[in-house]
Amino acid sequence: MKQKTLAKAITYSGNGLHSGLKVTMTLQPAPVNSGVVYKRVDLQNQPLIHVRPDLVSSTVRATTITENGAEVFTVEHLMAALSMMGVDNVVVEMDSPEPPVTDGSAKVFCNLIKQAGLVEQEAEKVVYAVDKEFSVYDGDRYIIVKPYDGYRISFTSINKHPLLGTQYFDLILNQENFEKEIMSARTVAFVEELEMLKKLGLGKGGNLENCVVFDKDKILSQPRFDNELIRHKILDVIGDLYLLGSIKAHVICVTTGHAFNSAVAKQIQLYREGK
Repeated sequence: MKQKTLAKAITYSGNGLHSGLKVTMTLQPAPVNSGVVYKRVDLQNQPLIHVRPDLVSSTVRATTITENGAEVFTVEHLMAALSMMGVDNVVVEMDSPEPPVTDGSAKVFCNLIKQAGLVEQEAEKVVYAVDKEFSVYDGDRYIIVKPYDGYRISFTSINKHPLLGTQYFDLILNQENFEKEIMSARTVAFVEELEMLKKLGLGKGGNLENCVVFDKDKILSQPRFDNELIRHKILDVIGDLYLLGSIKAHVICVTTGHAFNSAVAKQIQLYREGK
């Protein structure tokens, strides 16, 4: 397989999920072997932020990457779309630190990529086949990445909310399955957390349409799936692990999130680099 980039640039404007700030994002074609690179066009010298696990600087409610004195955060939904739509090389220009929330899922990003179209490039696609097991444990929560001929995620979510409980989802990942099962699943939020998020300066761009909001005993939003939470958790895993580029692996998760995804990605990066 050959590497791919966008056939043309495409632009989308909106507000960030956590910052609430207005942002115009342009996805630009990029040369071979450049990977995914963010460009903060609103800052002096327009610093570049490369996508690598070791550049993750925060995993509080989202994934933040920092380089050259600049940061971008909540990149996981866009990264999941780039991963599953087969975009190897792209420059993501933004005039704000956070991509647009769109509808809270990866669907709009996937549609943008389709609108721009993809072109094959001269170099071979780089897919890292995991050849040993990696894991991160914290009590009864864990993530394991194992060798596998393909890409698969098995996720177990255990939540005390009466409408959630224990959920399990297992999926062989390819573009077709991603578009059907995962890409339109949105971020989940709980009413009881909103005050805490406000104190942290987060969730300013969230609403009942781009988040699935749970009250104590009911859903305030209109769900797209009866298990939208776990589908979105898988979306987050895909996005966070694309910081490694394309991989072959079976990823097994139990009640985990961005911190676990980032930690295991850093393990794999160090191993791959022989450190």
